[in-house]
Amino acid sequence: MIGDRRVDIGLGCVTFGREIDRLSAFSMMDYALGRGIKLFDTAAAYHHGASESIIGSWLASRQPDQSQVRVATKVSPPYSAQSILKSIDESLNRLEKDTLDIFYLHSWDGSVKNLEVLRTLDQCVKQGKANALGASNFTADQLEEVIQLQQLNGLMSFKYIQNNHNLAVSDLTKKLMDVCNVNQIDIVTYSPLGAGFLTGKYTNSMPDDSRFRVVPGHQKIYFTDQALKKCECLRKVSLLTGYSMEHIAMSWALHQSGVKYALVGGRSWEQVEKAFIAQGFYDKDIFQALDT
Repeated sequence: MIGDRRVDIGLGCVTFGREIDRLSAFSMMDYALGRGIKLFDTAAAYHHGASESIIGSWLASRQPDQSQVRVATKVSPPYSAQSILKSIDESLNRLEKDTLDIFYLHSWDGSVKNLEVLRTLDQCVKQGKANALGASNFTADQLEEVIQLQQLNGLMSFKYIQNNHNLAVSDLTKKLMDVCNVNQIDIVTYSPLGAGFLTGKYTNSMPDDSRFRVVPGHQKIYFTDQALKKCECLRKVSLLTGYSMEHIAMSWALHQSGVKYALVGGRSWEQVEKAFIAQGFYDKDIFQALDT
């Protein structure tokens, strides 16, 4: 999947209001805007709407042109017509916007297949509350099934998929990419460093302020034999080449064929700067060593 084309960087805002305060978040967004990052990604579930509220305050303060910043957010399951309409209105209010650029279903739930739900999503676009629809954390089969329902009923289809994808753990399969290609769906990935797992800091312990402590669910995702082997391979390549594990893993994520955006976040603008440095690095031999 590695290619020499650079993946565009988007700003992931999950840490806003949870791990960093308003001032630090503003600093990250100011830096992102200055570097030309256009996609800002959040969710209603991120610290009970705090992330959206911080972004909304920043947008009101900076007033960037629509062409400079595109905002994506998500509604949480279970889904119903009422919950979707309530969530999108609350998100727009917190974000201080009239229209979302992308409105995602945050994760798969059986209620997605309810035609009333799909009609409501279609309505959100037709009423101007969202420019495009997306699905997050869907498998290829789940995505394909819903798209078929949307198309059969003449409803607005998903235009984006957002899934976890990094060197250690990936929810971006070949079949999913094929479904996206056939249906002209842009792929957005998140967690390029595996919530810090690929920096190598979780070998012997977990720092109290680490992402794995803040969100314990990461532990069962990454503390597996396969992910640990990938991390150890990355460590060896890092020692052989002299490049840090973080730099190599980030560069790998930012050179994935078929991916439109990779979301980069963190707690400071310096972490976003590191992503731009990694974006400019490409070494085919190093990436091939990671695959072996």
